[in-house]
Order: sequence, then C-alpha cells, then structure tokens
Amino acid sequence: MSDAVSRRRVIYRGSRISVALESFRRADGTDADREVVVHPGAVALVPLVDDQHVCLVENQRFAVGKTLLEVPAGTIDPGESPESTAARELVEETGYRAGQITFIREWFVSPGFLTEKMFLFLCEDLTPGPTELEPDEKLRPIVVAWEDAIAMALDGRIEDGKSIVALLTCDQTKKASRGR
Repeated sequence: MSDAVSRRRVIYRGSRISVALESFRRADGTDADREVVVHPGAVALVPLVDDQHVCLVENQRFAVGKTLLEVPAGTIDPGESPESTAARELVEETGYRAGQITFIREWFVSPGFLTEKMFLFLCEDLTPGPTELEPDEKLRPIVVAWEDAIAMALDGRIEDGKSIVALLTCDQTKKASRGR
C-alpha cells in the first residue's frame, strides 16, 4: 500500500469506542486525515441447541430504531480473550453454557472506517440456565429451526451483517463436516 499512516489522534473517547483522526500521506504526496472508529473487537456466537435448532436473540437496536433477530454477540472487554468473551456472552445473552466452543473464523466488520474485528464461535453441547443481561440490554433468546435461520439469513428477514455471515459460514461448516 502506498499510503503510509503517520499518526492516529483520538478526538473522542467513549465507553466502548473511540473516534480518531488518522493522518496519512497519499500516493500523490499530499497529506490527508480520515476518521477512524477504534473498537476493541467482538464475538459472534452460533449456539446449536441441537443439530436442528439454533438459539438467536431478538435485540432492540437503538441505532437503527428496530428490534433485530441476531446471533448472540458482544464486545471483548480489556484484557479478555475472544474465547473468554464467547463463553461470557453466551451465558449473558442466552443463559446457555457450552460444553464445546469452537473458533470458526474472524473478519473485519467494516474496514473502511472501523477497526473492529469479529471472532466467530460455534457453541455446542449446551446446558440451559438463566440469562445474565446487562442493565442496558433488551434481548430475548429464541430457539429457531436451523433451516429457518438459514432461510431468514438468505431472504432478508435477518438484517444484521454479522448474523448473516455467522449463520451462512456455520451452515457451510456443518455441511462440510457431513461430507456434503
């Protein structure tokens, strides 16, 4: 890449994100600034209740003014590993504890302006229990047939990008493990 980053200056620091101006030199030699949202990263979880059912959550999303159907997810706390975050968020949002949590893949959420990296985990061998929602969360766990969840990811009823990627990726992983 010919654009060299010279510095990042934080102009806003919030509880979960920061906004920075990143100065860089363009290929033509001129200087420019870009706004960058700095995020610590997050996990997305696909909790398989059994081979035919997945636990999703209805999540009230204030930024878009809607309640969305999503895979459980959460922000990585300072000093916490993605694996620890996955176990914590699974219990908080669904009440389930997993006997097995398997890392599937990672990706950048929106690298044009956001540093957030998403880590995807498949959660299996689940034991039900009570949720441990944070005070500002309005979530409701819902068990859905796997094929219905995949159909919703494909036909637009699931509108959340991380959920679409998570479900379709895990669907391919499940099919590959069965030799399809």
